[in-house]
Amino acid sequence: MSDTAVQIVRRVLLPVSLLLGVMVLLGVLITRVFARTWPFTVEDAVNRELAADRTAGWNDVSLVFSTLASTQMIVVVTVLVALTLRLWLNQWREPVFLCAAVTAQALVFLLTTLAIDRRRPAVEHMDVSPPTSSFPSGHTSAAMALYVGIAVLLALRTRSTGAKVAWWTLLLVVPLGVALTRMYRGMHHPSDVVASFLNGGTCVAIMARSVLDRGVRWGRAKLPSGRRPAAPARS
Repeated sequence: MSDTAVQIVRRVLLPVSLLLGVMVLLGVLITRVFARTWPFTVEDAVNRELAADRTAGWNDVSLVFSTLASTQMIVVVTVLVALTLRLWLNQWREPVFLCAAVTAQALVFLLTTLAIDRRRPAVEHMDVSPPTSSFPSGHTSAAMALYVGIAVLLALRTRSTGAKVAWWTLLLVVPLGVALTRMYRGMHHPSDVVASFLNGGTCVAIMARSVLDRGVRWGRAKLPSGRRPAAPARS
């Protein structure tokens, strides 16, 4: 195998596969093993309380956050930000990092929903229920990967501590708001969104370690112009 292929397997495929195994295991524990154990026994009550507290104003707010993490919005924002990074920085690591983090969480999410069959909360659903399982929340996973990924990139390019705190605070509000509104709109249980934080956040960490780390060499290092690799020593 080439050096690049080895790096991809070791730094990307294996960690993402391990994350998938953890997500499926969590799904099994939550839906089968500990379904009748606290705190999972109070999730239905939380769902009903959120549904009972709906108001016209909060409905509008929840729609905004839910839209920010819709599939169409995630794809559009990811592509636009990746293109902007490529043109602005003239480098490939940052846009590849963001696209890889968003793609990885989506794959883990989809494969987990195939393995875990969980019904959505027994309350009125404010959105059309997609055919996927309630566990985990795709909206929350995507928002975590995309907006936290952007926060990581901005923090790395910003020297001011105050600016870093501002970027993190502003962009962390989005996945947190998405998680709350997906429960508010009756689409997910609390444990669904908590697991999604793990999925999206871990994908960001995996891709930051493998793509953003400039100490990681992808493929063979290029030699200065005019130089040739040294011939192997003869015994």
